Amino acid sequence: MTTRYALYAAPPPDDPLWRFGSSVIGYDAALARDAAFPAGEPFGRPDWAELTDDPRRYGFHGTLKAPFELAEDASEADLLEAAMIFAERRSAVVLPAMTVALLKSFIALVPAEPSDALATLAADCVRDLDAFRAPMSETDRARRLKAPLTERQIAQMDAFGYPYVFEDFRFHMTLTGSLPEPLRIPVREALAAAYAPLAAPVRVDALAVFRQDDRQSSFTILARFPFEG
Repeated sequence: MTTRYALYAAPPPDDPLWRFGSSVIGYDAALARDAAFPAGEPFGRPDWAELTDDPRRYGFHGTLKAPFELAEDASEADLLEAAMIFAERRSAVVLPAMTVALLKSFIALVPAEPSDALATLAADCVRDLDAFRAPMSETDRARRLKAPLTERQIAQMDAFGYPYVFEDFRFHMTLTGSLPEPLRIPVREALAAAYAPLAAPVRVDALAVFRQDDRQSSFTILARFPFEG
């Protein structure tokens, strides 16, 4: 059994955005159980569970530091303590608006405007907590290299275990897996309509530590540390 951890931005479990995102993907990582899909489109599609299989494994979130195995000399308690200390020194980041966007072949909520404060938060999280990350396995590295990566992204992957950091970071909260091309626009439009009644500024105000017991299981929220800076 290989346990992995991830450092994510995730709304509080009672937040309407959390309930929306968790219901869209059909899984609540705070409760560690399936969530009912909403009524209406596109959720009534017979293949909706299949189309959301990938994000369901990870839970609703925005990545700050991508999944990793613990370094040999680190424990879960060490990671939690460091995450708590990191959060104590941070201030909340407010995203004035989010939009439902098509990112290559999948759909996600993304900030309507770039946020330097959010980019700084993610970069600091990647750097400051990297000591807890075990080196990337050759299997995971080979899997990542199947995607077209730039030289900079390969260097970032080798240094920090994930290619899309720093200049290549783009905050997103995934709502679907990879979609067949004919579905991308209609599903994006349907998800945008479903999200519209909830649209409001989003506060990134905590660091959530997610845990995956093995590669076949879903991530669950282990702890959520509010920002106190």
